Amino acid sequence: MRSTDQTLIKVADRLSELYGLAFGGKELGRYRISAKLVRQLAGRRRLYEEDIRELSRGMLEREYILIDMESYFVVMSANTFTNYRRANEECLD
Repeated sequence: MRSTDQTLIKVADRLSELYGLAFGGKELGRYRISAKLVRQLAGRRRLYEEDIRELSRGMLEREYILIDMESYFVVMSANTFTNYRRANEECLD
């Protein structure tokens, strides 16, 4: 992230920390968080597309995936996808 986006770095740190905390009846793991709460964490009234892109990049650097679902975000471990089956040319025929 650019040095001017220190706030988004802190948001990425906090969202990463939440992954390891117990809440919602689970010890840890994937979760969703409202866009309103993410804006509140960032101290902003609005998150622009470039802000979300920077935040996503920051999460990826921390080995998490941030999925924008418009009214909320989903946070998942990047390792979740390593065991997915792979599509190849043969299956597209």
